[in-house]
Amino acid sequence: MILRNLLFTLFICLTMSVYSQEHAELPLREIPEAPTDYGPGSMIARSVEGLGFRYYWATEGLRDKDFAYRPTPEARSCGETIDHILGLSRTIYNASLNQANSGNNDEGLTYAEKRKATLEYLDKAAKNYRGKSAKEMEELKIIFQRGENKSEFPFWNMINGPIADALWHSGQVVSFRRSSGNPLPKGVNVFRGTYRP
Repeated sequence: MILRNLLFTLFICLTMSVYSQEHAELPLREIPEAPTDYGPGSMIARSVEGLGFRYYWATEGLRDKDFAYRPTPEARSCGETIDHILGLSRTIYNASLNQANSGNNDEGLTYAEKRKATLEYLDKAAKNYRGKSAKEMEELKIIFQRGENKSEFPFWNMINGPIADALWHSGQVVSFRRSSGNPLPKGVNVFRGTYRP
């Protein structure tokens, strides 16, 4: 009897530990408090936080059925769309450091690892952009490096490119999950950037 109780207690502790590791608090569950200035860096930071908040809830509680969903055989699946958003989030982050995009190392990552990496890239990028002056923003570039080939683009392309694209695709994930029978959790307020169950 004592051994059975001890084993049961051990099982509960291990289960709770695994659950807490899998459900550790990720960034951008809610949009952080607004900046005090309306400078260019803070405006971009807020846009990235809005993207992160929308992505957080678009991807919360997805099932295998949701990942596999694709509206037509030629379209990306929900899972492939999430992979694309991960690449976009890395580009958003790298630009915040004037760092080159030189491919990815995402092969073999689990869905939870991809989701965490995406949210961390967006959260760190927003923090890097916050408070930057117009001059500092002007110095940021989107840099792609493939072997010896290097191309640079002005930061303007970040706004209509990766940020807008990632917002677009986060909306697709919401649409895909609805279509596969798993609507967005109730209580998500994208206007306020809050979640109230």
